[in-house]
Amino acid sequence: MSAWSASLGFALLMSCQFAVFAAPVADVEAGKKLAEQVCTACHGEEKTLNSETPILAGQTWRYLYLQMKDFQRGRRTNELMSPLMKDLSRQDMVNLAAYYSQQTFRGQNERGSAALIDAGRKIADDALCTMCHLGGFKGQNEVPRVAGQHYSYIVKQLVAFKNRERTNDAGTMTAYMSNVTREQMEAVAAYVANLQTR
Repeated sequence: MSAWSASLGFALLMSCQFAVFAAPVADVEAGKKLAEQVCTACHGEEKTLNSETPILAGQTWRYLYLQMKDFQRGRRTNELMSPLMKDLSRQDMVNLAAYYSQQTFRGQNERGSAALIDAGRKIADDALCTMCHLGGFKGQNEVPRVAGQHYSYIVKQLVAFKNRERTNDAGTMTAYMSNVTREQMEAVAAYVANLQTR
């Protein structure tokens, strides 16, 4: 284990101990209808074709709900998402989150070189990423599923955390990414994007 990952080990362990929350009452059909009006043009129904737009299907409802709330309140910003979330009610966001969380995950089809993927696996193992993202990077509660996510989107988010352009993570990713190079980010993204854990 490298020095930078060892120094973060305890902090990561503590920050990843989230309470398990029960989902509020959601209307999945209402979420589906709203998704068709607001979301599917970019996010698709089960997966996106644009590699910089995240796949939402199969994420936890809590992660999805919190991201929408953060966009609405300005804790996370995006030129498309921020205005779209502005007028949604809490129930709208709960319904959307429930709908997408119940969709079948379909991973992307991008592939990296075997050497890059192997390098990413070693970096992820060394950095203890699965303490929060769980085995197979399948995610939990407030921590996103990143297995099978688009490579370009993963790199974009890692860069945003490093540059402090995205800070709505209680500081965990921001602190961790401070010592990670672009080459390491690309290797980890290649590894994680190629995981197809169901």
